[in-house]
Amino acid sequence: MKKAVNLTKKEMVAAIAEKAGVTKVQAQKAVNAFIDEVTGALKTKKKVTLIGFGTFSTKHRNKKKGINPKTGQSIMIPAKDVPHFSASSKLKEVVANK
Repeated sequence: MKKAVNLTKKEMVAAIAEKAGVTKVQAQKAVNAFIDEVTGALKTKKKVTLIGFGTFSTKHRNKKKGINPKTGQSIMIPAKDVPHFSASSKLKEVVANK
């Protein structure tokens, strides 16, 4: 079994530039614009759906009790909204079939 290798933003930009036939600077601008748009949408609690890929959304986590691992004392973890990604069935199939 092959060990997973992470894909960095720099490598992603280079791959997009090559596949799209654009410069790395143009690909960098496109990647940054995508990240900014998704971040902005999630900040305002909007969903971003890319058909065939998946949906970016936010989920609310209620406050809960936790334990400080250093001291063993009980603490309250505050409620917060967190980013969430749900893969499309098409993406799940592609990954499962490798």
